[in-house]
Order: sequence, then structure tokens, then C-alpha cells
Amino acid sequence: MTAAVATPAIVLAAVRYSETSKVVRLATRDLGVQSAIAKGALRPRSRFGAALQLLSEGQAQLLVKEGRELHTLAAFDAQHIRTGLATDLDRYAAANALAEVMLRCAPPAPHPESFDLFRQGLDAIEIAPSVALGVLPIRVLWGLVGSLGFAPALDACARDGAPLQGATVGFSFREGGALCAGCAPGRSATELKTGDLDELRQLAISGHELPDLDARHVAAHRRLVARWVREHLGEGTPLPALDFWLERRWTRQ
Repeated sequence: MTAAVATPAIVLAAVRYSETSKVVRLATRDLGVQSAIAKGALRPRSRFGAALQLLSEGQAQLLVKEGRELHTLAAFDAQHIRTGLATDLDRYAAANALAEVMLRCAPPAPHPESFDLFRQGLDAIEIAPSVALGVLPIRVLWGLVGSLGFAPALDACARDGAPLQGATVGFSFREGGALCAGCAPGRSATELKTGDLDELRQLAISGHELPDLDARHVAAHRRLVARWVREHLGEGTPLPALDFWLERRWTRQ
């Protein structure tokens, strides 16, 4: 059975399928992440035109085949091409890292919260002042991780719920976040000073003002969120866009 579905969508990837067609991977608001063939997309007078560029947003018309992983993209009405992301390598690297996490980790099922956070994150990265491109993508990535159900415990111990006290606390990727003094020993926990934990809360919990971090702290928090993604969502899948963003040296002041 085939059903016609119209849904907001963002292009995550596109590859040549034949001489005239592409297979696209779409983040959709109503169906989750889906694959679809865009027949005739490579023809000179294709009805898709230039709409299927990476990170373009629009209204997708999908012919969804029950029990199939590859559907048909009947039309894509582009509403936002996001050309601003290509004006700056840091901007482009951050947006692609976010898209890669969405592509690899979001479910092939309806999940409007993650789609909305992804779209809002791309918009924010596209228009942010250059000085914000160090911390803003970290905030956006933590928000997406949290929407997918993998937010770290930061307000109480991840193991026993005890208050986090003292000048330093442990942080364990395996255990799911911050650890109290009683749980941290012997669990390969990274030591975080109170100030570092406060910065992490500002970055990972929505509603907080973004912290003002120097390049060294930006790099440290970028490594932390990237490792968290690999531990909890990556499942051993290569994440080259995340790696490229991680290696960028953010030095703007």
C-alpha cells in the first residue's frame, strides 16, 4: 500500500542513483528520518531544480510504501536554501556535524521535537555572529542529544541521585553524567571542577545564558559533547563531519 504524505523536511544527504535520479535522506517532522528516490532530479529541466541541496528546507511530498525503506519523493517545495551556512567554514562545519548526528541517530519514526530543534539549530548557526560560533553549536548539539533521550545527569549523581558537592565532581560517559564523591572512585570518571560543571550546565540545559569561554574551554567542551555522542548514539558508526568540526580550531575573540 502506498500513501501520499506531505511533511516539512530538511535534506540531510543526496547521492546519485542513476543517470537521472538521486536518493535523498530527509529529516522529516512527521515521519522521522527517511530515504526517498527523487526520479529525474539530475535532468536539466528537473522539477526539483536546485531544491535538493544539502540542508535545504521545504515541504516534501512523499509516496510512502508500507514495509519499504526507500520511498518516492514526488515533489520538494524549497522554502529555505540556507546559503548563509556556506559563508564561513566554522559555520558550515558545525551545521554538517549537527546534520550528521540527525542522520545517524534520529529514528525513522515521527519525532517532531528533534526535527524542530534541528531546524532551529541550523537557523541559529546560519545567522549567529562569528564570535558565537564557538559555544553556540555545542549548545545546539546538546539540545538535540537531549531531545533524543540521552541528556546527561548534571544536577544530581547519575548513579544514586545524591547531591553533587565539593570543589570537583566526577563525570562518567558510561554511567550517564556527573557522579558524586561516593560513586566516582573506580569508575574511570573524568574530573570536573565546579566551574566546569557550571559551564556544562549552561551549555547543555536550555534556558541558560551561553557562557563566555576562551578557546581552550571551547575545545574541551566540544570534545566532551562529541565523545558523548559517540558513546550514547554513535554505536560505532563513523562520524566524519563530527570529527571535522571537532578538529576546527576556534580562536575568534
